[in-house]
Amino acid sequence: MKVVFFAQSRQLAGCAEFDLPTDRDLTGPDFWARLIEIFPGLAPLQKTARLARHETYLDADETIHPHDEVAIIPPVSGG
Repeated sequence: MKVVFFAQSRQLAGCAEFDLPTDRDLTGPDFWARLIEIFPGLAPLQKTARLARHETYLDADETIHPHDEVAIIPPVSGG
């Protein structure tokens, strides 16, 4: 599963993207648990960042598949 980091998540992970090894579908909480095992610094973003699969935001109950591309999108502000 390809994970793409944006903004603050990129800084906390220390990379722009990462291949998360998995051979099964993951729920959102499962995905975050796996990701935080590898990148503990991302833990604070779990409650505020959005997940997007193939450029579409995911709902909390959606399943993420092993061959999906998932983006971590921290909250943004603008003006």
